[in-house]
Amino acid sequence: MKKTILTLLALFIVIVCQAQDVMTKRNGDELKVKVLEISPSEIKYKRFDNLEGPIISILRSEVFMIVFENGTKEVFTTAAPQATASLPVYYEPKHLKLSGPRLGFTILSQRLIDNMKEEHEESISPFITQFGWQFETRIFTLENGTSGLFEFVPLVGGLEQGKFLPSLSALVGIRGPKGLEFGVGPNLSVAGAGLVFAAGTNFQSQGINFPVNVAFAPSKEGARFSLLFGFNSRRN
Repeated sequence: MKKTILTLLALFIVIVCQAQDVMTKRNGDELKVKVLEISPSEIKYKRFDNLEGPIISILRSEVFMIVFENGTKEVFTTAAPQATASLPVYYEPKHLKLSGPRLGFTILSQRLIDNMKEEHEESISPFITQFGWQFETRIFTLENGTSGLFEFVPLVGGLEQGKFLPSLSALVGIRGPKGLEFGVGPNLSVAGAGLVFAAGTNFQSQGINFPVNVAFAPSKEGARFSLLFGFNSRRN
């Protein structure tokens, strides 16, 4: 099991470390791109997931900020037409919701398996599937592109073994300008109450987000390690 966890973590780190420019539009959309040219009136770029595709142009006034692959950023301070003059330029009056389905798997520690067997008199495999939904709200976005998040994640696991193992997690987290995110919060499951620690990132294609998250949930009954995938689109 340790080899499996280490392998998954290594693959996750490789995925996260892929470099790209991140363009944040004034309406809150974040695009992973390769910026080609910035002029006084427009910005030309290619989609990061289609670098062989056409060159796309966007009005400079529609772009709030670009974080380049080397970590530097450029903020375009021209106020959007609908912006309120009394608010800071980085303030976004609308909360963004990024809810969508989640599926993946969880690896149970042997201690947790033994405790569940003792309590419920049922055996269970250490590898269980997970299905559920993630409700996410982006609360704010700072000038440097860092966002504050709240997430609520109900899941059902063990269906492939004929088991019904529900869990609920509520996380408060931070997402960096390049999409890397971390969160922590309470977790309730058949193993009892505890904390869950999560990390993840998002990939974008044709306006759809594809999040990848890893989570670790320790408790007095035993530990769980999860890897979840999903998709969502932006809603104000």
